[in-house]
Amino acid sequence: MANETINWYPGHMKKATRMMEDSLRLVDAVVELRDARIPNSSRNPDVERIVGSKPRLIVLNRADQADAAATALWKKALTGEGALALEMDCKSGRGVNAFPAAARSLLKEKIERAEAKGQVGKALRFMVLGVPNVGKSSFINRLAGRKAAETSDRPGVTRGKQWITLNGGILLLDTPGILWPKFESPEVGYSLAWTGAINDNILDVELVACRLLERLRELYPGAIEARYKFTPDPEAPGYELLEAAARKRGFLISGGEVNTERMAHVLLDEFREGKLGRMTLERP
Repeated sequence: MANETINWYPGHMKKATRMMEDSLRLVDAVVELRDARIPNSSRNPDVERIVGSKPRLIVLNRADQADAAATALWKKALTGEGALALEMDCKSGRGVNAFPAAARSLLKEKIERAEAKGQVGKALRFMVLGVPNVGKSSFINRLAGRKAAETSDRPGVTRGKQWITLNGGILLLDTPGILWPKFESPEVGYSLAWTGAINDNILDVELVACRLLERLRELYPGAIEARYKFTPDPEAPGYELLEAAARKRGFLISGGEVNTERMAHVLLDEFREGKLGRMTLERP
């Protein structure tokens, strides 16, 4: 089964990128959400260009689904690059309460300069950025304590820009999830597809599932055995692994042929929901 280059950059993302560039002057700093399971692939290289010298706080979201040891390595690596990084799980709320203090720490010098001019309690404005389906809206809603931003499991749902006011004088500018025109490697495309950042409707779902099984065999072979009840052959191509999983699940069609398409959808759903266990697919 040949590799397929995955790219997804619909017109609304180009428009959203321009909107962010135009809005950057309205904020003091940027919050960049990344998926803790793929911290490198969920880093949008366009963010570096858009943000420029603005202070930036990186949130590794879905940390409860990621390998804890790997997340610690990523936080150390990001700190070494001079970034301020937090880990959290916006769905459960774990770690979210650390944000206000981290936000003030990030802008400590700006706050002190404002207070020296008698501007006490001036609102701090943050732009929230990230790839589609990384959890930006859940992050905002947790902080706001209400449904302030629209959420969905489908990438590309957030529309336009909206300001959300938090307690403590913090304003968040919610933005649409964006990708970039061309991924630097096929691996980035697959990683984003595995985690749901790319619309499944444009994907060869069976191929994406095969590549995921190959990655899991490399990093977490025990997860395949525990969930799908077979030991992955170290030399078998991904499609044979997908067939084996389908047989174990009893996904058969007429003539005893296995329904690999159904298995592919089940595998991706179960990975995205964390049913295969805590795992991180990239290392610093």
